[in-house]
Amino acid sequence: MDELRWQDELYDFLKQQGVTLFTYVPDAGHRILIDRSLADPDVNSIALTTEEEGVGVAAGAHLGGKRAALLMQSSGVGNCVNFFSLVKGGNFPIFSIISMRGDFGEGNPWQMPMGEAVEPVMSAMGIRSLRVDRPQDVISTTNAALTQTFQSNQSTAVLLTQKLLGAKAF
Repeated sequence: MDELRWQDELYDFLKQQGVTLFTYVPDAGHRILIDRSLADPDVNSIALTTEEEGVGVAAGAHLGGKRAALLMQSSGVGNCVNFFSLVKGGNFPIFSIISMRGDFGEGNPWQMPMGEAVEPVMSAMGIRSLRVDRPQDVISTTNAALTQTFQSNQSTAVLLTQKLLGAKAF
């Protein structure tokens, strides 16, 4: 899979799998997914003021029979912990895609703590995390996550690592 094309292929795959609602806080790691969802009249794209709003929207989408994708950066996971208790307590299957910071090649020391905490926090809240390091693994990992979320009723996050996205300079 071409490095520049995997994000377009990911968007097309999500749509093919019935994801019709995209929630996001603007993030460079999700730029293509966000731009494609905004330009697509067949889906709804909702800009959030904070990531935890997306947890509630995704829970509501589930109750309405829709599939949602919550797009956020790893730092946003910290904003969602209280709302993840809603997911755990209500057994709502939430699907998220997280662009990681604070891992491979990170140059910004302020991104390190939350980047390191994402997987333990998600695990503590009953959300499975699947890491993606290579473009050729994006679709298969996303497919596994969608199956876990929408067929097994298990909240799952796809973690797009800095090996995949590229580390940002500080």
